[in-house]
Amino acid sequence: MKGNNKADPAAISFAGKVVLVTGGASGIGRAAAIAFGRAGAAVVIADVSVDGGHATAAMIVENGGKALFVQANVTRAQDVEILLDKTIYHYGRLDCAVNCAGQQAASARLDDITEEDFDRLMGVNVKGVWLSMKYQLRQMAKQGGGAIVNLSSSFGLVGAPSQAAYAASKHAVAGLTRSAAAEYAREGIRVNALCPGAVRTPMLARALDGEASLEKKLRAAHPMNRFAEPQEIASAILWLCSDQSSFVTGHQLTADGGFTAI
Repeated sequence: MKGNNKADPAAISFAGKVVLVTGGASGIGRAAAIAFGRAGAAVVIADVSVDGGHATAAMIVENGGKALFVQANVTRAQDVEILLDKTIYHYGRLDCAVNCAGQQAASARLDDITEEDFDRLMGVNVKGVWLSMKYQLRQMAKQGGGAIVNLSSSFGLVGAPSQAAYAASKHAVAGLTRSAAAEYAREGIRVNALCPGAVRTPMLARALDGEASLEKKLRAAHPMNRFAEPQEIASAILWLCSDQSSFVTGHQLTADGGFTAI
């Protein structure tokens, strides 16, 4: 029996809320931004891709929502600080933040990973999450609460042969998430991580690069024998940001089709 991949994230209302999504120009970030817009939130999209970011914002506005695109590189403190300043200038507050900006890695044995690739992955996947939370948490603490979701990966939960640097960066996201959750819980701020399996995004398409045998092997590694659609991951993100998960913090939620169950 095939799973139902028609989840409706708009069933949860975010009317009157302000949501920031980094990495919102494509993939999971775009799906999350659009879902929040459909659910009534004012959405701020941040990305290094100007064309992609504006396109996401336009999709939200065309559907009757509110959206603002801000070009930002999450590895630069000044960019992230300006991003938060513009969010507050335009919408007055920040209720939820979803840190989706990330980089993938080519398959390589650990001893073949270059220093450049290692630093690139750690820069975006770890430093980018840390810097984003640094400024998001400051704003939420001023307001008396908020919710943050960091995008990790199923590779942030298990070992990943040929993906050691990527797995290390996603394990680091778990450490940041749990530590922030413990530090800010008494201030009404919840911080969780979402760990997807393979998701049908442009990033996955680049990783597979048209290799049918690799795609088949990766799909078979998921007991549900399929990849997730970005909208399915967006549904999990909205739940983690909503009041329906009000007692959930410091958690790594898997949405991996059973990948880590075997």
